[in-house]
This record gives sequence, structure tokens and C-alpha cells, in this order.
Amino acid sequence: MSNNTWQGNETALYTKYPVFALIFGSITALGLPLNALSLWILLCRHSLTSPSTVFMVNLAVSDLLLVITLPMRVYFYASGTWQLGSIACVCTTMLFRNNIRSSSIFITFISVDRLLAVVYPLRSRHLRTSANAWRAVVLLWLFVLGLNLPESVAFSKFLNGRNDSYCFEFRHISNRPVSTTTYVHVALVLTMLAVNLVCTAMVSWTLRRHLNESSRVNNKVNVMVIFIMNLTMFTVLFLPVSLIAFSNDVGVYLTPLTCLASCNCCLDPVLYYFYLDGFWKKEEDVEISLARE
Repeated sequence: MSNNTWQGNETALYTKYPVFALIFGSITALGLPLNALSLWILLCRHSLTSPSTVFMVNLAVSDLLLVITLPMRVYFYASGTWQLGSIACVCTTMLFRNNIRSSSIFITFISVDRLLAVVYPLRSRHLRTSANAWRAVVLLWLFVLGLNLPESVAFSKFLNGRNDSYCFEFRHISNRPVSTTTYVHVALVLTMLAVNLVCTAMVSWTLRRHLNESSRVNNKVNVMVIFIMNLTMFTVLFLPVSLIAFSNDVGVYLTPLTCLASCNCCLDPVLYYFYLDGFWKKEEDVEISLARE
């Protein structure tokens, strides 16, 4: 009975492969130019002495690493088979997981940086430096790579001797217990979500308190849009695909949620636009225009 159920699920998912190929292809077509252009603008028109720019540059790099793996998923779901070997499968899967982890942390760093700038503008000056930002970035990448090592080894062992055609649908046939790294991953996403909720509440309260006062916070609407976007990405994109590991129907929902989570690489460039005043202008031009005002 369970074998028939599994075969039915496999057949149902196989018929959806062209849809998944189309979705991943669309994300690639949109996400690659958006993130490449965003990274170019951030590097050429904004100074890396700003902590927020440091975080956004690394977020754009993380998104680009995800986007360049999506054509492999398009190939898999368009052809229904995987002929690129287990190493390519492991690398593609790990880069997707890395993107969820690094993006959630970088987005949280951006939220905390905005919180400090709005709520504690004077007391946070010694914290909001590019040196501290680069230290945080290095620690983050080391943490993400540290999680990758045991995951990659375990995934490689699982794929050995199995049909490569199961590359991205391996959980169909897997009844393995939830790994320790999965618990760490979920705890990380939930913690980052909690931090973003606190930041949103504090910034919203501060902006409302100074609503009718002369305040140093410009573009209050843009500030709140940043926090709303961050919370939306966590609750809609990051959290569902992270919690699916604890579901009994992992094989049914994993790929659709992976498609949904991959959309974050298309939304992050919008975040840069709202975060940086004069995103398209050089930083020197923005400072001149502000001085004239």
C-alpha cells in the first residue's frame, strides 16, 4: 500500500517537472541580471566604508551563487534525469541551503543596522563601522561553510549507489531521521525571524513617536517598507522550506517550496533600492544633493 502511494506521488511530481523547469528558468532570467546589476551599482556607486553596503554586497553575492545553480535545476526538471554526477548535485543543493542561511542572516544584519541608525543614532556610531561589518561577514561565511561540511558528506554518502535521476527529489525515497544540521538550520531561521520582529516593532514605535516632530529619519515610508519586506521574506520564503523537513510529506512539498524560496534572489534587489537613498546615483552625488537641501 505504501509502495503504491510512493509510486503515485512520484508520478504526480514527474508530471509537474515542466512546471518546475519553467519556474526555475524564469527566476534565473530575472534574478541573474537584477543581482549582477545590483552588485555592479553597489560596488561602483556606493562606498564599502558603509556597513549597510558591505552587507548588501555580500547578500548580492549569495544570491548570484544561488542563481548560477538554477540552470542545473532547469536541466533536471526539463529532461527528467540527472547526468552531471553526484558532486554537481551536492554542490547545487548546498548552494541553495547556503543562500537560505546567508540571506536570512544578512537581511537580519541589515535590519539591525537600520534599527541602530533610527533608534540609537549617536550611541551606535562606534558599532556601525565597516570593520565590524566585515568581521561579521567573515564569521557568517565561516559558519555557513562549517554547516556545509557534515551536510555535504552525509548527502554524498546517501547518493552513492543510488540512481542519479533522484538528485533533487531524493527525499521521495528517503526515510532518514532529521539531522542535527537541520535542527540548527531551523533554529537559525527562527532566531533571525525573532530578531527581525523585534527590530520592526522598535523602529515602528520610534517612527510613530517622532511622527509630528522634527526627526533626523528621512523617508520613513522607505524604512518601514524595508522591515515589511524582510518579515515577508522570512515568513513566506524562508520559514516554510526550512520547516518542511519535519513533515511526513517532504517529497510532495519540497520542490514547490524550493521554487518559492528561490524567489528571494529576485526580491533582494528591491530591498537595496529602498534601503539606499539615491540607489542609482553615485554616493558623492547623493551627499551633494543632501547638502543643498
